[in-house]
Amino acid sequence: MSANTTKTGNPVNDKSEEISQQKTDTFAQADTEIQTERQAHYFSRPSLGKGGPSKLRQQFSRGMTFFLVIAASIIFYFALLRLTNISHVFQEIFGVLKPVIYGCALAYLLNPIVKQADKYLVPLLKLKLKKKGQAEKVSRAVGILAAVVLLLVLIVTLCNLLIPELYSSIRNLVITLPRQLDDLVSELSEVKLDDSTTSTLIKTAIKEGTDMLMDWLRTDLMAKANELMSNLTVGVLNIVSEIFNAVIGLIVSIYILFSKETFVRQSKKCVYAVLSARHANMVLHLTTKSNDIFGGFIIGKLIDSAIIGVLCFVGLSILKMPYVMLVSVIVGVTNIIPFFGPYIGAVPSTILIMLANPIQGVYFVIFILLLQQFDGNILGPKILGNSTGLSAFWVIVAILLGGGLFGFVGMVMGVPTFAVLYYIVQMLVNNHLERKSLPTGSEYYDTMSYVDDEGTYYHSEGETQDAE
Repeated sequence: MSANTTKTGNPVNDKSEEISQQKTDTFAQADTEIQTERQAHYFSRPSLGKGGPSKLRQQFSRGMTFFLVIAASIIFYFALLRLTNISHVFQEIFGVLKPVIYGCALAYLLNPIVKQADKYLVPLLKLKLKKKGQAEKVSRAVGILAAVVLLLVLIVTLCNLLIPELYSSIRNLVITLPRQLDDLVSELSEVKLDDSTTSTLIKTAIKEGTDMLMDWLRTDLMAKANELMSNLTVGVLNIVSEIFNAVIGLIVSIYILFSKETFVRQSKKCVYAVLSARHANMVLHLTTKSNDIFGGFIIGKLIDSAIIGVLCFVGLSILKMPYVMLVSVIVGVTNIIPFFGPYIGAVPSTILIMLANPIQGVYFVIFILLLQQFDGNILGPKILGNSTGLSAFWVIVAILLGGGLFGFVGMVMGVPTFAVLYYIVQMLVNNHLERKSLPTGSEYYDTMSYVDDEGTYYHSEGETQDAE
């Protein structure tokens, strides 16, 4: 019996020892894995934001929020007190970065030429250049070279054409203007009228007007001329400085055009890093839309104004008007301003021509009206199309607001800027209407259409549309 017990007990002890050994090995393996995991934890990058903030951190964040709000209010208050100094600082920064700003503007204007060069050259160069990326580099270099050469040729040509003619026109204007004014005053003084009360008033008004005009010519005009001559040196230095900034800006624009894809990728990366995906996509969409509006308007308006200036030069030359080049430049430059530009340029041009020959001044008014009708109804729509999407009323509002705030630049850039704001407001309004299952087209909201209290849309012709 005892022998059997001993014989049957050995396997039990062996099994216990085996189980104990397995547990020991398991614990050792687990300990090894824990040590490995701990080492890996310190070598690998820890994940952030997994756990929720502690109560202490929540209280600290709340206190920091209050502190930042109060600090921002104090800073804003003192900023308002020192608004002049702050604006002066921004003016200094703008003056230092003016070459970079010029470079960005030139790169934006030259970019369409570079894009067209890439569009046609890259497929051709890829057939001949097998190295990856080489075709794009060669095409970009050729496109930038062509754009810069075209710009320089255009500037030199305009200077050769305009400067001698402008100098001659201004010189003739300065020489002949006093004599023309004297002749005008003499003709007005020789007007014979009857002895009625109205005639007496007219004579008095003519005499007072001529006396004021002559006094202005002798005093104010001469004083302005002397002031202009005294500031001539400062003006020349400013012109040289601006030319220097423009040359540096041209060099900067070349670097921008070479690396524009890199700048776009970096900007896109920053937008996605800072904003949520939904807001980032909205920002990128508005950026693309703004680029379409500004690019289509500015480039189209420059082409349109150049054509109008050339047509004006040709027309005035055929009609043998005085000051042909000067008037053509005035009309072409002011035509950049939408709606009001043609009239702004036509008024001083008409006065100049009428001083030389009143009949030719009348002919010029008729010619400029016909030219602007051609521009507004045929040439402008062909070049610009509906690049802004604004009606005539909103164009007038944008020009008046932009011109009142920022002068000539505001009158030019006010229309595309207002067009972008108009698009944003339209997008927000349409989004709210779509959430209410209401139509977004303005034609649906005529006098007899309405939406009842339950949100059901009723058209004037009896159509309905239920809200969700």
